[in-house]
Amino acid sequence: MTAPPALRALDRIRPDVRAMHAYVVQPATDALKMDAMENPFGLPAHLQAALGQRLGALELNRYPGARQNDLKAALAAYAGAPEGSAVLLGNGSDELITLLALACAQPHAGGRAKLLAPMPGFVMYPMSAQLQGLDFVGVPLTPDFELDEAAMLAAIAEHRPAITYIAYPNNPTATLWDEAVVQRVVDAVGEQGGIVVMDEAYQPFASRSWITRMRAEPERNGHVLLMRTLSKFGLAGVRLGYLIGPEALVNEIDKVRPPYNVSVLNCEAALFALEHAEVFAAQAAELRAARTQLLADLRAMPGVERVWDSEANMVLVRVPDAARAFAGMKERKVLVKNVSTMHPLLAGCLRLTVGSATDNAQMLAALQASL
Repeated sequence: MTAPPALRALDRIRPDVRAMHAYVVQPATDALKMDAMENPFGLPAHLQAALGQRLGALELNRYPGARQNDLKAALAAYAGAPEGSAVLLGNGSDELITLLALACAQPHAGGRAKLLAPMPGFVMYPMSAQLQGLDFVGVPLTPDFELDEAAMLAAIAEHRPAITYIAYPNNPTATLWDEAVVQRVVDAVGEQGGIVVMDEAYQPFASRSWITRMRAEPERNGHVLLMRTLSKFGLAGVRLGYLIGPEALVNEIDKVRPPYNVSVLNCEAALFALEHAEVFAAQAAELRAARTQLLADLRAMPGVERVWDSEANMVLVRVPDAARAFAGMKERKVLVKNVSTMHPLLAGCLRLTVGSATDNAQMLAALQASL
């Protein structure tokens, strides 16, 4: 008997895609959402009203236009982009990761192009490699989640990756790696003719940015692309990522960008936010202070085995039974991320978002009751 057309149509889907697990977002109804590193603070009421007027006046019947150039200029100024830089906009940094892989997915030295990143790291790096036809090379971090410099340099020499990602700070470990070590990795990639993508998604909470070295030593970092997102800036719902790098390199990647990938609504909301950057800077400062207190409270909590330092708006902790603690917190209407099965180095680990003082207190109570 012939299978129904719908079942036969499934055979047209790539086998590796069919074998994948979809990215699942936990339902958050009536729960405190502390699993996605979102900014807990909304816009003040007067800014909400002003933004509403701006968005309401847009010509939604027209395709996006010159305002995107205004946004690129504003982002370059905000980030302090080096002279000769260009900016590429994306629908979140996720799209930029896809575009980078797409632009570099060509055979190299007798095999497929390689994408390399320290692991554990952001799940979109290996996923983008798989979907765009690159081979992914994951280099384990040390047990303390530092860069294994020797392993990184050896992997770069062996695999000659087209793209090397350095999350700065890293997700989910929240570590900001030693600047000198990172520069030596950047140098090694440059000697092999590869691209380094410095992923600064959590830059508002970090003590330093690679943009400083890009300005100070432009030739040494001429193969570095700086990637950021406005999600951790405070606009997770706007979906706006941006890439800063040498104009010649950025312009090539721009060729694979879908036309009109950033809507007029996203663009105008981002411009509005940058005009009020001091509001978001104050929110980030409050979260950094809350992080300091959260780290101290976690380290004083009986049953928590280890708490790692953080340069992001998340904290990684190790507990005796991550699955049990995760389930217990969920029962108590607090959602966190159980990362214990993502990588062997993360065994027993939970990732907690840094929220407001009130949110953090509720999260701590739920964790203590669930250990």
